[in-house]
Amino acid sequence: MPWWIWLLLALFMLSMIVAGCIYVVLHGYHAFKDIAQVGSRAGERFAAMGDTLPVEQANSAPFFTRPLRDAADRYVDAHAQVIERREAKRERHAAQWRRWKHFND
Repeated sequence: MPWWIWLLLALFMLSMIVAGCIYVVLHGYHAFKDIAQVGSRAGERFAAMGDTLPVEQANSAPFFTRPLRDAADRYVDAHAQVIERREAKRERHAAQWRRWKHFND
């Protein structure tokens, strides 16, 4: 084979190696950004888990010694929170389905 064919083959090989390195670096950079974002979100949530919740000291008497109205009010509040969580979950799911519906548009 003539020398110029070997030169073309060597240049092609070097260009493919450089293109492969660029491909690896770019995809590694994007993966690092995604992992860093996930890590920051996880860090925020772990930090939030370390925070203490406000403690209600309104009535520290045993619950069975309180009036029945206290238990009823507490049940109503707890049930309202359950309904709010269900609605929030339903909204999150609907938003996700809307995103997926127009993903390939």
